[in-house]
Amino acid sequence: MEKLVIIPTYNEKDNIRKIIAAVFDLKQNFHVLIIDDGSPDGTGNIVKELQAQYSGELFLEERTGKLGLGTAYIHGFKWALAKGYQYIFEMDADFSHAPADLVRLHHACAVEGADLSVGSRYVKGGGTKNWPWNRALLSYGASVYVRMVTWIHVKDATAGFVCYKREVLETINLDEIQFVGYAFQIEMKFTAWKLGFKVVEVPITFIERVEGYSKMSKNIVKEGVLGVLKIQWQSIFRNYAGKVKNENN
Repeated sequence: MEKLVIIPTYNEKDNIRKIIAAVFDLKQNFHVLIIDDGSPDGTGNIVKELQAQYSGELFLEERTGKLGLGTAYIHGFKWALAKGYQYIFEMDADFSHAPADLVRLHHACAVEGADLSVGSRYVKGGGTKNWPWNRALLSYGASVYVRMVTWIHVKDATAGFVCYKREVLETINLDEIQFVGYAFQIEMKFTAWKLGFKVVEVPITFIERVEGYSKMSKNIVKEGVLGVLKIQWQSIFRNYAGKVKNENN
């Protein structure tokens, strides 16, 4: 029991059976935690049905109402730490992230020495598929903007396909993470980087969802734009104690 994949869901009935099966079909001893925010389409009920098939490997945490991606992951991180997992993953439910790439993210942390591995669209070998030009431009522009404002070396700071070593999540004060949407991913990577953890980007191809609908909204984008400024401003006054900074980051 060392690897846990956290998948937040809201109205993912079209994808949930397939994504769970795809993770377990890897036969790599991954466990899966679904965090469902009271999906009215019955996503949570489907997971409950599947738990008999994947007893002791598939878990469900149900929350009331749509509380945001960031709070779902924080809930999942705390759950994973309490259960003793050593490698904790973030992944979308809609197959934008290829489940097979979980193995590569784990290898980067378990074998290659990364503390945090990021499935990256913007390093050599990475990319996107089936994205409209305006979505691609927005995403790439956001990655450049984040680097300009925060000076972080991560090229895909908004990525949501991540593997954390346990030590990273134990060191970050999860109760201080502020953002719940687009900026959450940036804040987590920025905080880990400032604490001196080694962040490695693993090239992936991000594929636009086929089933269901995107959760992206103007408010999420706005949080990202303003949130990055707030993250950098507050970092001036914050003491990032807990780990000696790695000069190679």
